[in-house]
Amino acid sequence: MATKLTLHHLLLPILRVGGALNPPRHLGPHRFPKSSKTPHPPVKNLLPDHSILQIFSHLPTNQLCRCARVCRRWYNLAWDPRLWSTIRLSGELLHADRAIRVLTHRLCQDTPNVCLTLEIVVVNGCKGAPPVGPEILGPQMRPGKAATPGAGCSKVTCISLTQEASLQLSPLHGQQISIHFLDMTDCFSLEDEGLRTIASHCPRLTHLYLRRCSRLTDEALRHLALHCPSIRELSLSDCRLVGDFGLREVARLEGCLRYLSVAHCTRITDVGVRYVARYCPRLRYLNARGCEGLTDHGLGHLARSCPKLKSLDVGKCPLVSDSGLEQLAMYCQGLRRVSLRACESVTGRGLKALAANCCELQLLNVQDCEVSPEALRFVRRHCRRCIIEHTNPAFY
Repeated sequence: MATKLTLHHLLLPILRVGGALNPPRHLGPHRFPKSSKTPHPPVKNLLPDHSILQIFSHLPTNQLCRCARVCRRWYNLAWDPRLWSTIRLSGELLHADRAIRVLTHRLCQDTPNVCLTLEIVVVNGCKGAPPVGPEILGPQMRPGKAATPGAGCSKVTCISLTQEASLQLSPLHGQQISIHFLDMTDCFSLEDEGLRTIASHCPRLTHLYLRRCSRLTDEALRHLALHCPSIRELSLSDCRLVGDFGLREVARLEGCLRYLSVAHCTRITDVGVRYVARYCPRLRYLNARGCEGLTDHGLGHLARSCPKLKSLDVGKCPLVSDSGLEQLAMYCQGLRRVSLRACESVTGRGLKALAANCCELQLLNVQDCEVSPEALRFVRRHCRRCIIEHTNPAFY
């Protein structure tokens, strides 16, 4: 009688081939039950195509490429277009530039149907990060060729380049890229001229993250507002050379801007926040943590001009006090998340004003603030769904 194979028996060899599973040593080597009669066919031939595709869909890019080398059947399955909407590359030992060039060359030439489905490219923690521009995706993926069937990747909308990517921007010769999402967190080498190049050739950007791009200045933001008028989310956290003039340029985005982070941009004061508040009335999220030049006057302008504000972080802003919170409570009653961490001038008076008027509050951070247990209990009574993060041992 033939021995029945369990799902464990079927999946383990497949995952081993893909390099996705290394069983613990104490389990010992994997062995199939011995059959007294005819041997079983190779495990990779037992599963139907749709089951193998389901397994492949959980594998990262590098392991999917390994699976494509097992046999002709797996090669054809591994290049199924449904598996290639995203390319993710990670690991210090991986040379990102070479990997992307090889992959996109294969996608665009050997399997043209695949490149039409590619939407996201993520490069994280790799050496040799690629240049930004059409060259990152290979010449066949420029939208200029997207009208030719099988020649372009018109759906590419997202690129993430993180972990100290060294950017050598290439001339783009008037080409435009249909990128909507660009994450350049920790691209320390990015300078104003580089961002100008990106902005002028990516006019459809809606989400741009420039966290810790420490060489960027106010001048870079002028080009950004000029060429990318549709930006909805912008992060400039820890861009310490950005100041009020930069926020004046950001304010040119006007009604499109919903999310803005300028955390730890120490050159920003009430002046810059006032620009944003005046011209971006649909702002929903502002992170100004560590902007020590922000005062109650800036919060007042923000509250009166951005009544739809949902989330605000003004932690470590020592000049923010109860007066600013009272104005927020009066005009921004839809607030859901507020962080006042280490705001030395905030007391129970400001918290009570928030709690009494902002009934939808879901998160309040008052760690390292001098607030009484009574004030915290008041918040808890009026905002029953609110999670209070605090450092007061007398409140429980």
